This record gives sequence, structure tokens and C-alpha cells, in this order.
Amino acid sequence: MTATGHKPIVETEWLAEHLNAPDLVVLDASWYLPTVNRSGSEEFLVEHIPGAQFFDIDDIADETSDLPHMLPSTVKFASRMKEMGIGDGVRVVVYDSYGIQSAARAWWMFRIMGHEDVRVLNGGLKKWKAEGRPLEDGPAKTRASVHFTPRFNSALLSDQDDIHGFIKNGLAEIVDARPAARFTGDAPEPRAGLRPGHMPGAKSLPSAQLTNDDGTLKSDAEIRSEFEAANVNLQSNIATTCGSGVTAAIVALALASLGRWDVSVYDGSWSDWGRDNGLPVVTGKE
Repeated sequence: MTATGHKPIVETEWLAEHLNAPDLVVLDASWYLPTVNRSGSEEFLVEHIPGAQFFDIDDIADETSDLPHMLPSTVKFASRMKEMGIGDGVRVVVYDSYGIQSAARAWWMFRIMGHEDVRVLNGGLKKWKAEGRPLEDGPAKTRASVHFTPRFNSALLSDQDDIHGFIKNGLAEIVDARPAARFTGDAPEPRAGLRPGHMPGAKSLPSAQLTNDDGTLKSDAEIRSEFEAANVNLQSNIATTCGSGVTAAIVALALASLGRWDVSVYDGSWSDWGRDNGLPVVTGKE
């Protein structure tokens, strides 16, 4: 389950067969926009895949940042993983309730911390339940703590300065995963205080266009077609962005399915860029 020669996703059939493997940890990383009025942690207590731990994106984050769920320090991440029994040599499968949404963010977080033995469950809890597979309720079971060695991979991270540089020098494609109406500025942002629109030169590819109705990832041919339709040069350096660094990871996941494991995610995304900070913003389709 390393990056080379493998897909970034795993099927429900595979997980069902390997669910009790001692070196495998399953994580529920369900997360919702603040406007949805749902709680991933509360829903986990009602139902989750047997043996799963809950990966709280808002808790496993930089508590000193005024931006939502920014990457935590390597020390904090390693500490949280130790508590969940995730360490060196442990395989990780992440899922969420939508199918493929916030699980992609957790997948990217593991990779940026140097843990490549991680995959996203294709179709997530949605597909698992539709197939009538077993569920359990209540708190996560305690696992024995193990050592997690973080190896921070900065190549998978873009910040505000990086994005500003990409806009000026054109050395990378910026792919925006937000819905098209938010990209053009025709729909408001779900978080207050953000300007409408997008970064100059960014390409719009809503993350929903990369998944099927059942929550699974589209085929490689369909994914490639979506990027071509969005006028994204797949041979270029690519940085992904969205509202707060969650759905941008879906774009990175889709690109990894095509063999592009080197894509960076703008962690702050529009929550950072869209503030009243003087950074350039444009509206409309281009």
C-alpha cells in the first residue's frame, strides 16, 4: 500500500476481507461544512465501520491558526496517531459519510506527514451501508499505542506565497475545487468575511465532477476527461485549492489515481486568500 504502483483508493470488498488484520487501522474522517449542521463525531457514535477510529479534522489541526483545520505540527499529529494505535508499519484506510470527501483531506495529511501506507475507501460509508455490510456503534475501541515517525513532505503543501508566485510566473496550474458558482463569485462563501471570486489564472474543476452518484471515484478515463475539459495541463506542476483545504484534496486524490502523486494542496485555500488582505481576486469564468 505504498504510492508507487498502487491506486490511492481501496474497494469495500477488499476492506471487508481485511477488516480484522492486526496491522490495519480504519479511520472515519467524516466532516461537514459549518452550514450543514451535522457532527461527524456524533454520527460516529451512532454508526461506524467495525473497529474504526474517529479522525477529527478540526481537532488534529493547528490550534494557533485563525484559519479552519490547518495542518498541525508534526509533533501533534504523531501524538494523535499514537493515541489511535497508528504508527510505523501500520496500514491505514480512511472513509467518510459522503463517499469521497473529507477522507481525501485525511489521506493527504498522512502523506504530507510521510506516511504513504494510506488509502481512501472508495464510496466510503455510503457504499459500505448500501451493500449491507456490518456496522457498530459507541466510542472507538482503545488500541495499543505505537510509535509514529513523522517525515514532513513539504512538496505536497502550498501556502499563500507559493500561490502568489504561481500566479506571477505561471509555473503551476492552480485548480479550484469549489462549486462553479463560488468560483465565478455568483454564490456566497459559506464562511463570513470572504470576498467572492477566485485567484487570477485559476482553473475551475468542482470536486463533485470527479465522483459518481454513489460516492465512488470516477474512472481514470473520466477523470482525465474532466481535467481536459477544465483546460488543465496534466504535464504541468499542479496546486489545488478550495474553501478550506478539504475538497482540494479530492482533486489531489483523483490526480494520484492518474499517477500524479506530486500535487500540492493550498492548505489555507479561499479561507486564507479570500480575506480582505489585498491579494488579487477576479470574478467570472476566467
